[in-house]
Amino acid sequence: MTATGKSKGPLDGIRVVEMGQLIAGPFCGQLLGDMGAEIVKLEPPGTGDPMRHWGQGDKPSWWRVIARNKYSVACDLRSDEGQQLARGLAARADILIENFKPGTLEKWNLDPADLRAANPRLIVVRVSGYGQTGPYAARAGFGGIGEAMGGWRAIVGYPDRPPARMGVSIGDTLAATYGCMGALAALHHRERTGEGQIVDSALYEAVLQVMESTVSDYSVSGTRRRRTGSTLPGIAPSNVYPCRDGEYLIGANGDAIFARLAAAMGRPELAADPRYATHLARGAHQEELDALIAAWTATLTVAELEAKMIEASVPAGRIYDAGEMMADPHFAAREALVTVPDAEFGTVTMQGVFPKLSATPGSIRRPAPVAVGQDTDAVLERWLGREG
Repeated sequence: MTATGKSKGPLDGIRVVEMGQLIAGPFCGQLLGDMGAEIVKLEPPGTGDPMRHWGQGDKPSWWRVIARNKYSVACDLRSDEGQQLARGLAARADILIENFKPGTLEKWNLDPADLRAANPRLIVVRVSGYGQTGPYAARAGFGGIGEAMGGWRAIVGYPDRPPARMGVSIGDTLAATYGCMGALAALHHRERTGEGQIVDSALYEAVLQVMESTVSDYSVSGTRRRRTGSTLPGIAPSNVYPCRDGEYLIGANGDAIFARLAAAMGRPELAADPRYATHLARGAHQEELDALIAAWTATLTVAELEAKMIEASVPAGRIYDAGEMMADPHFAAREALVTVPDAEFGTVTMQGVFPKLSATPGSIRRPAPVAVGQDTDAVLERWLGREG
């Protein structure tokens, strides 16, 4: 699908100033922009956001995703002129996003308290490593540090190896997502009261929020989660299993689902076996059950196994890379991937806008700005009524 940009989205009319750089702040801006907000991104003159050069391969393209739906305004926040410009834009904005080290805005004469005094309706989203308060607030913090402190890194990988990481910057994007969620909640509050507020999203807390019962398990029973590789202890079967031509993920840990898997294996008696008949029993015999299933899947191709799992209505799926996503008919049918025109690359295929709203869907209305500050004059005229 080619992104058409016809839908204005539910946040049409909301103005956002994005002061952040790298991942967390800009991803929050991407989410709000996808939902229809007008995003004015302030970039250092000349160099711009380092994200312009991030990505993999000989043509890094991450910028095309994280900067879509944004207008680039060249603004040196370290200078008096740049700070004056930022204050002028903030006075006319609904939301301001920043992900600098706490205290940086204050140092630049852009204290959120002062910005909100001039514009009481302003919502300021502040994304940082440790939050705006507490003994660690002044420390520098990137996504990986938040993942470590929030407990993620301790449980990712295999027990006989050092902690691993995901192949994406999950700490940054989680903190950005919570920042976006906070901004939407603050917009609702403002609708009722007329008052904006500060949204304080910490990287380590965003990671902590998705750590399920890690802390409560320790609180109740002293249990510490450890690295367990590709399995979750006590959840079986739920693993990646070998096929003759690849790997395949099966999640059949419910009693009824496991019975269907056993029947598909030609081993219906397994569902009545005391070792595997219940959730707790399967968890207690997880390794031997995984070995039994792996011996069966190894006799099949991925396609053969998938056909059996679909017929048996067992949750399962292929492990996709980008090429397989682009070739899959379900991605196409739901427009999960869209193709966006690009002045340098011609077109760029990227993830679409999620979640999907039935009445006011979001959209990609404009590609990422190619040049730093390319929209400065237009934004200053539209927002401030003056030429750049």
